[in-house]
Amino acid sequence: MNATTTTLPSTLKLKIDLTDDQFFQMCQKNRDYRFERTASGELLIMPPTGSDTGNRNFDMVVELGIWNKQTKLGKGFDSSSGFTLPNGAERSPDVSWVKIERWNALTPEQQEKFAPICPDFVVELRSRTDSLKELQEKMQEYIENGAQLGWLIDRKNKRVEIYRPGKDIEILDNPASLSGENVLPGFVLHLQQIM
Repeated sequence: MNATTTTLPSTLKLKIDLTDDQFFQMCQKNRDYRFERTASGELLIMPPTGSDTGNRNFDMVVELGIWNKQTKLGKGFDSSSGFTLPNGAERSPDVSWVKIERWNALTPEQQEKFAPICPDFVVELRSRTDSLKELQEKMQEYIENGAQLGWLIDRKNKRVEIYRPGKDIEILDNPASLSGENVLPGFVLHLQQIM
């Protein structure tokens, strides 16, 4: 038997019609992959991250989790959590957080699936294979859909892009830390193990 090897792009994009429930079920049955869906219904299939990127994501989730346990101001989420944004896109930020009052306004059924809410805070960590342009577009989409603060951490270029509604993108070259500002009061992410 002859084997054929096919190289697929780092992110596979397909146009497929799925209801919200069908999309949710597909994600549940294929947990080894990360799926997102654009506002136009394009399905994005992303491979699992490499171990190094996964470890850095973990460090960010732990830091946010420690702060959140102390403040009890919201709910934090890792990259396996999906959200249905107001524009209809279904996204899974690497790290995200929702204010407790906004989270509690959702029904238990909404909380169980891909919550119909845009997180207040999002982080995308660029891995070696990620397209910077696509991540920048995703960050802009989060802000346009209600996120109050977003960090695009670009390890390759050792810089961070900070997104806020109604403001120009702030770019920091090789920062030592990032502040949660008034969205995550008192939260500071130290970047020496992330970048």
